[in-house]
Amino acid sequence: MLIAVLTLGAPGAEARERIPLPKPRPAAAPQPDERAAATEADKPDAGRPEGEPQRAEAESAKPQPAPPSACRLALTEQIAIAPSIPDITGPGGCGGTDLVKLEAIVLPDGTRVAMTPAAILRCPMAAELADWVRSDVAPIATSLESRLAALDNFDSYECRGRNRVRGAKLSEHGKANAIDIRGLKLASGRMVSLTDRASPRAVRESVRQSVCDRFATVLGPGSDGYHEDHIHLDLAQRRRDYRMCQWDVLEPMPQIAPLLPAERPAEAPPRDVAADRPQDREPTREPARAAPPEQAEPETAEPAAQPEAPPPVAKKTKAKPKKPRGERPPELR
Repeated sequence: MLIAVLTLGAPGAEARERIPLPKPRPAAAPQPDERAAATEADKPDAGRPEGEPQRAEAESAKPQPAPPSACRLALTEQIAIAPSIPDITGPGGCGGTDLVKLEAIVLPDGTRVAMTPAAILRCPMAAELADWVRSDVAPIATSLESRLAALDNFDSYECRGRNRVRGAKLSEHGKANAIDIRGLKLASGRMVSLTDRASPRAVRESVRQSVCDRFATVLGPGSDGYHEDHIHLDLAQRRRDYRMCQWDVLEPMPQIAPLLPAERPAEAPPRDVAADRPQDREPTREPARAAPPEQAEPETAEPAAQPEAPPPVAKKTKAKPKKPRGERPPELR
């Protein structure tokens, strides 16, 4: 058995001796510890704590926000409270970029004029509106013995056609480039409607002149029937910078006599005393009797007429004696 085992194991030893061994590692090759360090450095999460997200790649994949526009930099909190909002992309071309939410306008003295409700507008439209309020409207309000407190915002951004007509051309409201103003609210609580004929005409005339000098489009009463209760303002771009100002400042309504009598003056005597005074009573007059025709005076002055001669006395005729009933003719019976 031992001889058989030695005989069978001899070829295996010879085979092992025939297998070539790897060549020795060159001296210029990196050592195993250096190669492991290089491999770890090439990994994307190398040097980061385990479980930390790949922030660098995520931040690079996000779209970078556009830098603020010159309008946004100029519209500071000393001029208006108007925080920026994300861009809007709506159907049919609605929406816009460089949008702000105009909440209030700051006057030069630091007081705020609220926009009720807040208006979503493009920054250039909001800046022009703020400058209009600061430079024009606030001084006009002082003529009413009060200060401007708020603007009544009827409509700002709204994705719709002109005048809300289906199929009409996109309105400037759909581009966040227009606003509708109904009136001015004063600090005293008084609301001055810009389209009310009872509002002071001088105020409405001054406001009309100021908006027509600033905005590209001004529509009010008398324009197209859709703007009888508010004033539309926008900065639409037209060929050759064409402007449109259609606002008829209507005359005040005529005054109507009061339904109740006026109050009794303080200097008037008491009613019981006034009733006893004869001069306060009107003399009662009897209705004039109609004169007979022969005594009526002529309307025009004429010479006195000569007395007429008495009419001739008519001759008396003798009455025929009546016949007795028995003597009447037979045909009359």
